[in-house]
Amino acid sequence: MFAGRGSLRWRSRYRPAPLLSASPARALIDEQISIQGRFLPPHSAVTVCAHMHSEDGDLWEAFSHYNTNEDGTVNLSRDHSVGGSYVGCEPMGLMWSLQPAPGAREGLRLRKKNVEAPYVVNLSLLEGHVTPSDCFTGEGRGAGPLAVSTVERWYMTPGVRRIDIRQNGIVGTMFLPSGPGPFPAVVDLWGMGGGLVEYRSALFASRGFASLSLAYFGHKDIPGPFNTINVGIDYLRSAYHLLQDRPEVCEERVGVIGLSFGVFMSLQIATQPDLKPKCVICVNGSVGDYSGSMGQSFESTSRYWRFDEQGYVSFREVTLPNNIHPENRVKVMCKIKSHTHVLPIPNIQLQSLQFYIDNMSLQLENLTCPILWIVGEDDFGCASIENANEIEEALRSADKAQLFTRLSYPGAGHLIEPPYSPNARTSLWTVKPKKLITLWGGHLAPHAAAQENSWNKMLHFLDCNLRG
Repeated sequence: MFAGRGSLRWRSRYRPAPLLSASPARALIDEQISIQGRFLPPHSAVTVCAHMHSEDGDLWEAFSHYNTNEDGTVNLSRDHSVGGSYVGCEPMGLMWSLQPAPGAREGLRLRKKNVEAPYVVNLSLLEGHVTPSDCFTGEGRGAGPLAVSTVERWYMTPGVRRIDIRQNGIVGTMFLPSGPGPFPAVVDLWGMGGGLVEYRSALFASRGFASLSLAYFGHKDIPGPFNTINVGIDYLRSAYHLLQDRPEVCEERVGVIGLSFGVFMSLQIATQPDLKPKCVICVNGSVGDYSGSMGQSFESTSRYWRFDEQGYVSFREVTLPNNIHPENRVKVMCKIKSHTHVLPIPNIQLQSLQFYIDNMSLQLENLTCPILWIVGEDDFGCASIENANEIEEALRSADKAQLFTRLSYPGAGHLIEPPYSPNARTSLWTVKPKKLITLWGGHLAPHAAAQENSWNKMLHFLDCNLRG
């Protein structure tokens, strides 16, 4: 039986003051840190808390309950949490379980904007198994935390170079690893949230890969209506060549990664016979162009939007293969006995075939590189399982099954990001013409496990295919 709060002599002249350490104190976001409490009474209840402010000033917090060992220590890499934001032995639980503090603005999602500065996470150690309000306000019995520590979580290592790209109509940010190179490289594409998202690219560069984070939608520097995709394959081709032409890049060792709609854009690159990337990573995406037929905005797909009892919207049905316009579906061509066969183009009329070939279709007969396809099985933002099945079957029909590797994660949602990032099961999508909160799916612990495992598999996949 553990002693209650206030019943222990936590400080005495015979015992050093409690100490909370976190090592390393500065680390990349994908690195584990060791969090330990020492000089505590044996077999006693303690709470370890984490809190930080986002770049927008919002408070994020996590806490967990532990019981010290007979030597008066608690070690998050060894010991099991018995309650709080997570349970079990989770060395990085305080990082991936961070959530907006009570009373925060609705629809928050933690996304790094300035990758040249870290997240600063404040850790504290408190007596007893306490409530979040005790952790973060200092209220309750006792004189505040027993010990505190601070860690910095970075996306960029020292020496990584960040370069704004506004060249020949291309909008992006390039990250180059420290040193002269040439380096293997990655084109990095995000989804229909639009804008220019840099943090994954910065982390790739920190792991030795030159990376181009490419904007293609919803950015002020891209001409045309803000809420439609106004670029095509020529834009993607130019960006790919821009990355190849850098002297720091090994032009024959370039891969592509896409999340959500970025998967379709990545496959566009991979199926161009003049580009031939060495590999493609696809995270929770679609094999068709669901953005809106014939240059329409994404709102044109609203007949497939589904709302829950809270009014939150799921876009999952938008991306079901059967709901994507036939002209924008995946197409595979293969040669059998000198005749060309088209597989599969269900319900497509012959008179529309030329439009289909000339526009945003995926000509998988040109695909020659391996694909790592990552699926979150609790994805509410995309029909990820169905799309993975679709492309796997298409490649099998084209006798290219050996190119396809699937990683599937129960309990993981749409937003599979670098490890130890907290998941947003919902987030604000737009406020105009009306406020929309989007359902992404994912449960904290299995989603965190998926992020950690898939990130390591991604890096291994890139090493194997880009470094040779």
